[in-house]
Amino acid sequence: MLDTVQNTKKAVIHRMGMPGHTCPYGLKAKHLLERAGYDVEDRHLTTREETDAFKREHGVATTPQIFIGTDRIGGHDNLRRFLGKKVADPKAITYRPVAVLFSMTALTAMAASYAVSGDAFTLRAAEWFIAFSMVVLSLLKLQNVESFATMFLNYDLLAKRWVPYGYIYPYAEGLAGILMVAGALDWISVPVALFIGTIGAVSVFKAVYIDRRELKCACVGGSSNVPLGFISLTENLMMIAMAAWMAAVSLGFVGRHAM
Repeated sequence: MLDTVQNTKKAVIHRMGMPGHTCPYGLKAKHLLERAGYDVEDRHLTTREETDAFKREHGVATTPQIFIGTDRIGGHDNLRRFLGKKVADPKAITYRPVAVLFSMTALTAMAASYAVSGDAFTLRAAEWFIAFSMVVLSLLKLQNVESFATMFLNYDLLAKRWVPYGYIYPYAEGLAGILMVAGALDWISVPVALFIGTIGAVSVFKAVYIDRRELKCACVGGSSNVPLGFISLTENLMMIAMAAWMAAVSLGFVGRHAM
């Protein structure tokens, strides 16, 4: 039967198309079908009553619904499977969020360095990369600080002893990052970054490498599926390294770069 269905290059899609609502999955399904070479008959369900009647008639809970020939393929995800495309698993473990984040902050730091000095590969670019990463990571945590703090409590040693620390942490990380971007008030940014970075590194190392616990990392917010481990440890080690470097610069052990 599948061979017959796949050889039929005509498809019908029933999707919601109301004045106050356009079904995004319906549009995505229509795009998939057209890219796959199907002649698509696009049928809109223009009222809630019409939508509910369609669902009852076909015994389905959601729209859009795609038909090819006389066979109902199903909704958007079923269509992707039918076309041999991957369907994202919202619960799947992934490093994509942090890979994208660090790539973008690195490129932004290089762009800023180039704009200021004409050279993308400078010591200042390396400093900005860490500082920009801290700011963006804090922003992601602060999107839902309650969710972050709850996940953070699973492994952070200080937060377990003093719950408010889980709410303070993203603000402290963001403040330290902003001051490091500016190269100002090192007497605030250095101890803050050193403090939260050290506690974080010890906490992650204990949870992952000593206790062997399998946890999700709160580093990119409380709703992420990034596993706790090397990436989380890297975030904290970056803060420690940046704090140590800024302290060395402030104390005159190394010369401050010129721009």
